[in-house]
Amino acid sequence: MPTLEYVRSEIDRMRAQIGRQRKEILQLQRAGIGTASAEALLARMQAKVDQLVAQRDEMKKANPPETKKRVLGGRKW
Repeated sequence: MPTLEYVRSEIDRMRAQIGRQRKEILQLQRAGIGTASAEALLARMQAKVDQLVAQRDEMKKANPPETKKRVLGGRKW
């Protein structure tokens, strides 16, 4: 089972990849080249990110939040 950190890094990596893909699609559209297959790939990638986000949220619910250790008299922010 993947760790929470792995899922977070995978989400970040895929979001960056989606951004690059969108830029490439815009370039293809400006050049007048069909982008249907690229847009379908983009939709699949976005669905995968949505799935990973849901998985991350479930993992966050399952793990109790860590208590922050404070020094006596320390700041509370």
